[in-house]
Amino acid sequence: MSVPRPAAVIVLAAGEGTRMKSRTPKILHELCGRTLVDHMLTAARGLEPGRLIVVIGHERDRVQAHLERTSPDAQAVVQAEQRGTGHAVRIVLEAVGAIGGTVLVTYGDTPLLRTETLAALLERHNQDGNAVTVLTAEVPDPHGYGRIVRDAVGTVLEIVEEKDADPAQRAIREMNSGVYAFDGLLLADAVKRVSTSNAQGEEYLTEVLSILRQDGHRVGAHIAADHVEVEGVNDRVQLAFARRVLNSRLLEAHMRAGVTVIDPGSTWVDVDVTLEPDVVLHPGTQLHGRTVVAEGAEVGPVSTLTDTLVGAGAVVRNAVCVEARIGPEAVVGPYAYLRPGTVLARKAKAGTYVEMKNAQVGEGAKVPHLSYVGDAVIGAGANIGASSVFVNYDGVDKNLTTVGEHAFVGCDTMLVAPVNIGDGAYTAAGSVIDSDVPPGAIGVARGRQRNIEGWVARKRAGSRSAEAALRAAETGNQQGSRT
Repeated sequence: MSVPRPAAVIVLAAGEGTRMKSRTPKILHELCGRTLVDHMLTAARGLEPGRLIVVIGHERDRVQAHLERTSPDAQAVVQAEQRGTGHAVRIVLEAVGAIGGTVLVTYGDTPLLRTETLAALLERHNQDGNAVTVLTAEVPDPHGYGRIVRDAVGTVLEIVEEKDADPAQRAIREMNSGVYAFDGLLLADAVKRVSTSNAQGEEYLTEVLSILRQDGHRVGAHIAADHVEVEGVNDRVQLAFARRVLNSRLLEAHMRAGVTVIDPGSTWVDVDVTLEPDVVLHPGTQLHGRTVVAEGAEVGPVSTLTDTLVGAGAVVRNAVCVEARIGPEAVVGPYAYLRPGTVLARKAKAGTYVEMKNAQVGEGAKVPHLSYVGDAVIGAGANIGASSVFVNYDGVDKNLTTVGEHAFVGCDTMLVAPVNIGDGAYTAAGSVIDSDVPPGAIGVARGRQRNIEGWVARKRAGSRSAEAALRAAETGNQQGSRT
C-alpha cells in the first residue's frame, strides 16, 4: 500500500535541555555533521510533507537563525512558555489553523529516527483508519518514558507519564516515543480539551489519545523494529551513544557499497561524506563535512579531512586537510597540513611535515618535506627542496610566489613574495630569493663562506668543543710528523 504524504510534520524542539549542562541549546548539539534537529528534519523531509513546522522556545533567536540557514523550508512557531507537549501543539494550531489530513508530531532530539520508520507509522495509521497512531518501542529500561497501557486484547487505552504512573504501569516495557500520526482536524479539536491535572501541571499531548478514544475514535500503535531509533538525547552520554550508533550505520552502508574500513571502531564519517568503491579507510580516519573520496584512494591512518576532495588513487597519510583538493594519484603526508585553497594536481606530492595554504601544485610537482608553501602557484614537474619557505606575508598583505614548470628550488630557500621562479630555473640551497629568477637561470643569494681559524680556542676556551678541537689538532700534527 502506498503511503500518502502527511499534510504536516510538527517537530517539537522548544525545551531547554538542562541535562546537557551546556550554553548551546540541546537541539543544536551536533553528531556526524548535523545538529540533532537537522537529523530529525532530514528524516521528516523524506516523507515529502505538505508543511514542515518546528516549535522553538529556549534560545529561540539562536535556534531560529540556525533554521533559517539550514532549513529555510521549515516554519518556526514560538512556544514562549514551555508548558507541555500538548500546549506546544495547541500553540502551532492556533498560529497556523487546523490542518486537514495526517499530521505527524515528533521531537527534535531523536537523531536516529529513520524516514522508513516514520513511513511505516503512516502506513499503519492509514491502513487501520486510526484517529491517532502512536509510535512505540519495547525497551530494556523504560525509565523516564511514558508507558503504553493496553487492555487484555491489546487495544491502546492511554499513555501514562512516568511521574503519574503507578508501580504496575512503571513495570510496562512498551514506551511512548513521542511520535504520533494524527487526523489533523480531530487533533485540532481534541488538543483544546487537554487538562493540566497532572503532577507537572502541564498539557500533555498523550491525553489527546484518551480524549479521542472517549469520543469513539480508533487509537492505534505501531511498534518500531529497533527501539534505539526512538531513544531521545537528553545528556552528553546519550549524545555519545547516538553518535556511535549513527556512525556505525554510515560505515556499514559504505562498506556494503564497496568501501574497505580497516577498523570501524576508530573511523568516523559525517552524513554528507561521499565514498566511492574501493576506497580504503585506515584506523584513526575522520571525514567531516562534504568530503569526497574517489575510487581507489586511501586515507589514513590518523587523518582528518574536512570538506576535502580526494582524487582517484590518491594516498593521504597522517594528514589534516581542510577545504583542499587532492588530485588523482597524488600523495599527501605523512604529517602534512593542507589548509583551505590548496589544490594538488595529478601525481603531485605534499610530503612529510609540509604545510600548504592557498597553493596550486602542478602535475607531478613535489614538495617532499619540511616546507611551508603559502599563496603560491607551482608548475608541473617542479621540485621544492627541504626546509623551503614561501615567505608570503609582509605584515600587511599576502603576496604570490610563482614557480615555473620543472624548476628546482634548493634546500633551505626563502622565496620572498612577490617573486617568480622561471620555467626550468634553479635556486641555490640556503638562498634568500627576493628577485625574479629568469627561466633556465640559477638564483644564488647567500654570503661567501669564510673560516676563522682558532676562533673556538679564543672564544670558548675550556669548553668541550675547544678540547675536541685541540685533540684533533694534536692528532693532525702527529700524523704530519710521521709522514
